[in-house]
Amino acid sequence: MEIAEGLHAFIWKNPQANNTNTYLITGSKNILVDPGHLQLFDHVRTGLARLNLSPDRIDAVLLTHGHVDHMEAMPLFRKPTLLAMSREASQFIRECGGDDRFAPDFFLGEGNLRIGDISLDILLTPGHSPGSICLYWPDRKALFTGDVIFSQSIGRTDLPGGSGKLLKESIQRLVKLDVEYLLSGHGGPVIGKKAVRDNFRMVADCWFSYLEGD
Repeated sequence: MEIAEGLHAFIWKNPQANNTNTYLITGSKNILVDPGHLQLFDHVRTGLARLNLSPDRIDAVLLTHGHVDHMEAMPLFRKPTLLAMSREASQFIRECGGDDRFAPDFFLGEGNLRIGDISLDILLTPGHSPGSICLYWPDRKALFTGDVIFSQSIGRTDLPGGSGKLLKESIQRLVKLDVEYLLSGHGGPVIGKKAVRDNFRMVADCWFSYLEGD
């Protein structure tokens, strides 16, 4: 699915297997966000092939957080492809039994990240998982939220390291951004400034009281 110029989404719709959505940002470099499960990676490989790309033409793989459905395919990528995640997510993966195959080439911290002509803002957004990040692409007003917020829903907080309080605070940070495309780890994208605002409002009305009691 082409979302906007230089932005494609490989949306996972199969209800029989848990897997994440994967996103591709293209410019002078090619960036993949959340490659998903190893055994389900053909879904992404097929999507890349339709764009005349292959995994060896991906310059950087960025991970929103350290849950297996988002990261298991990372070892498929070989140098010179660079792997990146937050320092906290890397530590969490190791605590959960991850090995050097998931070791990042650099860490993602709060602030700006520039890869070629692509400029992304990194926001630390814990609550669903330790070290969770969201990526904001100002040029397209696109927000990659991982499992922090979805269309009409939020990420779970009952997994190891989850926190309802932190998740609420993270979502409240995201509300302040100028977003045209809300691109989450599961489910469909939310497209259009009004639709995104309405989605944030609905999530606050329906879920914040739940998070306060978490």
